Amino acid sequence: QVQLVESGGGLVQAGGSLRLSCAASGRTFSTYAMGWFRQAPGKEREFVAAISRSGNSTYYADSVKGRFTISRDNAENTVYLHMNSLKPEDTSVYYCAARRWGSLSDYDRDYDYWGQGTQVTVSS
Repeated sequence: QVQLVESGGGLVQAGGSLRLSCAASGRTFSTYAMGWFRQAPGKEREFVAAISRSGNSTYYADSVKGRFTISRDNAENTVYLHMNSLKPEDTSVYYCAARRWGSLSDYDRDYDYWGQGTQVTVSS
């Protein structure tokens, strides 16, 4: 089992940047594919980005491609989401998730463990 704790959210102006972090407990972090999802009020949770166990493969939603970068540090048990050129429509609670089996996925039900989320608010 793994526990996930997100941090790094906050209020930023449009065009600004933030870096989200997700710290994982346990010694098996490198055996999990990781993903970031987000959920805005009144909307369904949506996929943002995913990264393979080694970090060599990544996958992005079209809405964030070219602006967001997912990365991981297996030695530090942490996955990151670097967000640039932020837009008001990026305002959401951002969640990281861990997937024990299988490859990269944009389907939330493929993930086994979730963090509590961190709020990102982008003002216009």
